[in-house]
Amino acid sequence: MKTVYVAIMGLGTVGGGTYEILKTNHDKIAAAYGVDIRVKKVLDRDEKKLREKVEPGQVCLNLEEILADSEISIVIEVMGGVEPAKTFIEKCMKAGKSVVTANKELISKHWGEIEAVAKANGVGFYFEASCVGGVPIIRTLKESMQGDNIRMITGIVNGTTNYILTKMTDEGMSYDDALKKAQELGYAETNPTADVEGFDAMYKLSILASLAFHTCIPYTAIYREGITKLTKSDVEYGKRMGYTLKLLAIGKREGNTVEVRVHPTFVRSTHPLAAVSGAFNAVFLNGDFVDDVMLYGRGAGARPTGSAIVSDVVYCATREKHEYSDFDNNGRVADGITIADDFMGKYYVALTALDTAGALSRIADVLGKNGVSIASVSQSGSGEGTVPIIIMTHSASENAVMKSVATLGKLDCVKSVDSLIRVID
Repeated sequence: MKTVYVAIMGLGTVGGGTYEILKTNHDKIAAAYGVDIRVKKVLDRDEKKLREKVEPGQVCLNLEEILADSEISIVIEVMGGVEPAKTFIEKCMKAGKSVVTANKELISKHWGEIEAVAKANGVGFYFEASCVGGVPIIRTLKESMQGDNIRMITGIVNGTTNYILTKMTDEGMSYDDALKKAQELGYAETNPTADVEGFDAMYKLSILASLAFHTCIPYTAIYREGITKLTKSDVEYGKRMGYTLKLLAIGKREGNTVEVRVHPTFVRSTHPLAAVSGAFNAVFLNGDFVDDVMLYGRGAGARPTGSAIVSDVVYCATREKHEYSDFDNNGRVADGITIADDFMGKYYVALTALDTAGALSRIADVLGKNGVSIASVSQSGSGEGTVPIIIMTHSASENAVMKSVATLGKLDCVKSVDSLIRVID
């Protein structure tokens, strides 16, 4: 039986989970795939933690030990962040070692550079665990759906924000209270910016859209909006109208035009994505022939992410040759591809107006002049001289809606424009 030695760089939550799976399922993997995968070195800055959690001979405090060990053929990078991860990965590749990583930020920012180093040195670069944890979306896009033309990706790809929105929806929590609960349970970091402002979802969409559409979609081309401005009122109004609020990552291709965006969205409650709750993730794919496919599962955590990493390790260990991107992955939008700067869709607009005669008429006039048709209006007196107004539009140009909102904010009868949320049925 072939023996493959691996090294793990980073023994945090994911690194620890990966180590546990490789140890626990060693015999099962060997029997099923005919490969004896053994962890030889585990690198981490915390020597005390290493000595508590791994075998004495596996303790490694210096990258050079891994680079100099000719028996190690696969390195698992789970340190996180861009540096020193990028430098460590490239050094490992130049030493003839394939790399498996869960680092979505690093991939979205430096995928092409790292893959070029891998290709030049004849080693593999695998990253199934970088997007939605234990959900096998990367290999699905790379292999299972190669015979189809994927037109659209719609995903709940961040477990932290989905947990927060679920708490706001199901229990009536405020955003702040739901975030605090997520932090207490370890779903959200002390500094939750990457999750709640949509950066994490943006990095993942860059990777998924590039694979789905076979062209480089840099993260800088993606429209991004987080969930920090959402209120209990938004959630409640949506529920009354039959919608559930989600942070969606959306990629769509029509011909040579690609639409990529991350933002809060009201999803019709009968849509499969509306039922994805808590810290779970799901990716909904639409293709020419397969029509609709949804992959669902845990999007983060030691075991789901570790499972995806081990899957890549086994895949890499059993390959005779490695494969690389089928598109020019240089970090730039390809010639001939246009990133859409306008979208068509329905919109929810919440504003607070003065409780005066003619206010609603003036608001409707602004929307009409910009070509935005109103589907429904809801208003109720607050008893304080103002009235909350909720407008649902028919399908309209985002640019037209944005122009309307800017004008509405300047009307003397409008106290504030409180929310603008996209809607999908």
